[in-house]
Amino acid sequence: MIRKLIQNLKIAPVLFCFFIGSIGFSQTIQNIQNLKVDELSDAQIEQLIKRAESSGMNEVQLEALAIEKGMPASEISKLRQRIEALKSGNRDGAAKNSTVRSNQREVVGTVNRTTVFDSLRKSDPYYNLSPHQKKIYGYTLFHNRELNFNPSLNLPTPESYILGTGDQVLVDVYGASQAAFDMTISPEGKVLVPNVGPVNIGGSSVESARTRVRAALSKIYSGLNGPNPNTFLQLRVGNIRSIQVTMAGELNHPGTYTLPSFANVFNALYQAGGPNETGSFRNIQVYRKSKLVGQVDVYEFLVRGNENGNIILQDNDVIIVPPVQTRVELEGPVRRPGLFEMKSDESILDLVTFAGGFKSEAYKELLIVKRKTEKELRVDNVYKDDFETFAIKDGDLYVVGGVLERYNNRAQVTGAVFRPGEFAISDGMTVQGLVEIAGGIRGDAFSERATLYRTNPDFTMEVLTLDLGAILSGQAEDVVLKREDILNIPSKYDLKEEYYVQISGEVNRTGVFQFAKNMTVADLITKARGFKESASNANIEIARRVKDEVGGEIAEILTISIDGNLRISEEEKNVILAPFDHVFVRKSPGFQPEKIVYVEGEVFYPGGFTLEKRDERISDVLKRAGGLNDYAYPKGATLIRRTEFFKTKSEENIKLEQLESLHRNTVREGDIENAEAEGKLLDRIDDRMDLLRNEELKNSKDNNKTDSFSEDKYQFLGEEDSTVMEVATRDKELIGIDLGKILSQPGSKYDLILQEGDIISIPKELQTVRMRGEVLYPTTARYDVSRGFRNYISRSGGFTEQARKSRSYVVYANGDVHRTNRFLFFNFFPKIEPGAEIIVPQKPKREPMSVQAWIGIASSLATLGILIDRISN
Repeated sequence: MIRKLIQNLKIAPVLFCFFIGSIGFSQTIQNIQNLKVDELSDAQIEQLIKRAESSGMNEVQLEALAIEKGMPASEISKLRQRIEALKSGNRDGAAKNSTVRSNQREVVGTVNRTTVFDSLRKSDPYYNLSPHQKKIYGYTLFHNRELNFNPSLNLPTPESYILGTGDQVLVDVYGASQAAFDMTISPEGKVLVPNVGPVNIGGSSVESARTRVRAALSKIYSGLNGPNPNTFLQLRVGNIRSIQVTMAGELNHPGTYTLPSFANVFNALYQAGGPNETGSFRNIQVYRKSKLVGQVDVYEFLVRGNENGNIILQDNDVIIVPPVQTRVELEGPVRRPGLFEMKSDESILDLVTFAGGFKSEAYKELLIVKRKTEKELRVDNVYKDDFETFAIKDGDLYVVGGVLERYNNRAQVTGAVFRPGEFAISDGMTVQGLVEIAGGIRGDAFSERATLYRTNPDFTMEVLTLDLGAILSGQAEDVVLKREDILNIPSKYDLKEEYYVQISGEVNRTGVFQFAKNMTVADLITKARGFKESASNANIEIARRVKDEVGGEIAEILTISIDGNLRISEEEKNVILAPFDHVFVRKSPGFQPEKIVYVEGEVFYPGGFTLEKRDERISDVLKRAGGLNDYAYPKGATLIRRTEFFKTKSEENIKLEQLESLHRNTVREGDIENAEAEGKLLDRIDDRMDLLRNEELKNSKDNNKTDSFSEDKYQFLGEEDSTVMEVATRDKELIGIDLGKILSQPGSKYDLILQEGDIISIPKELQTVRMRGEVLYPTTARYDVSRGFRNYISRSGGFTEQARKSRSYVVYANGDVHRTNRFLFFNFFPKIEPGAEIIVPQKPKREPMSVQAWIGIASSLATLGILIDRISN
């Protein structure tokens, strides 16, 4: 109950102050020109924004009102920065706390203010403090919501605790005799001990009260006294009383507070909100019965954890917080910049201690002091030796500078050395010494010409050209280094084009390779992983660059031969590759890759067939497939052929698939390990698959570069012919064949020569006819030899109003297409066969003539009539 009372008393002053503050702050919109932004807390900025929004103003309109009211430009800038800081802080907070989404409507592009300020309150424990208050050292101690100065009631009662009216005293007697007494101290300071009478313990400590109660109970418990007692006594304090403490002076919430009797000075200060902006943190005084009984220095607690003055309070104590006497500001690279209260005997060293010490980037030899004299402002320099003796005055501003962003002993070396980088130099150090520190020059160093870049005092750059080789050998005078010198030693390869050779054609790894002296074609082919099976080793060309040629020759061509074991003839051993040579390995004219065609449908042995010769025809493959079976429909046979848009698998891709299959089939299943030979094979397969994947990746990138040319190939067709374009760019097309004539006349013009990937499709006997396009009910009907084109159209509901009857056509089962012929006003429709498909196209859309077009035609006709009339006259 006492704790609840304490909490209520703690909240009450805060609510009261918030109520008073809100009444006063409601007038800030109209008196915005008088605001001092640095004195406003984030909570007050929030209230200002909400007040403006309730009046129908946004941030821009609020700023315009401030300008109109005459608010200084500096304060407007500060207000804008504070509002932007709140909004940016909200974005982070809102993102972290947006797990629950409201069902209410939201305006897109706006920020939910409640979410903004709620997230800021949760993230900043000092949300209600102004920037000036946050700068006062010690001010946040009594405003941190995460810090609790409520006294703990569960601690053992101190022996020095002074008992008073209302305290509960518990006495336990144990040993030879046992008893328990629960007593409360009366207003007269006495407790009533059963069978003994009243005992006066009010105003005494717990230790003294124990002695008095033992003396009183020894009258009935004789075992409590004597040299060898057999009865013992324990006195405890149960529920404690409440005390009244008056908080006066420069406090945020002065007044009289009811506190537990265990409360100390810090507990009372926390209840009163701590000292205000003008209150002292170093000289908080505690008066008891008009006498000074203690002084509290909050800095001692914050810096050293010293609570010597934090005494236990008693009833009717008075705590006074006087105004601060000397307060200075410290800014710059220190751990804790801000406003600090100083005592008369403290120095700048104490000030730096309060600020947590200097940061690593601070210039510690000198402080700049800005202070107010009786007439004007003054600036003083305080050197390190005077930190202890310099007299501190109220209002001083101490500024700590930073170290210069420059090196006083740095030199750098780059290029062809073993350890390039930054190094410290000493007085008299030379270029040779710097090179030695950098590990010396590399073998590729171009030592005849090194460059030393030097920074002059006026920050201009000077370049010194050095013969580093002569300096290192002692043949030239060494150069003394200066700070910020940069020595660059170039590499020989930085000064010339990188040498390489290139190989293309039928090798396992094409591309560019590093050039080496005395490299032959066989060496290059070895680096390219050898020949492919399709390579011709009898005609290898070397294209060599020609220099200083003005007669029109572009390249020198050399031709050599080499056997499969990469051996070259004696006379061709002298053909040594030169930088930038390009070697071409041709494909063997007798090499023919495997070509497969497919037969599907009604044959005896459908499937894939490898072409035996280049001019193999349809009849030859059908003979190998066993011929047609009894269910075949020859008239519906179709040849499906790839177009130029068909994406064939590259040679690398085919080999990769074959190697992957070989890998899968070589790995043994279960717990049986592969034999050593199989393991070596798997390693070789993995290596070759990686190589092929890289080649495939390179080829795909090259193809992507050229795809853009084919994208525009059919743009001339226009948007109206998109269907035609779709057909034209198909990767496969149907070729109508007459299988009856092919089988009866093998080798004739009807018997086509097959190509890679061709598919001969022979369906079963078809018994239906399909109707598609501009018919009322597109459907499929049973074929009847007695029905014609119009009859099938009737079975699909007839033509639609948009049907283009004269352009109707029929696609037969074998892929042939016959269109409708027209003579005078009569349409002659194609013959229908089993499996045919009737297509009725749509009439082209025609825009109706506008009024202007009709007027133009009428004007033209009138002009023509006038012209004819004049000619006739």
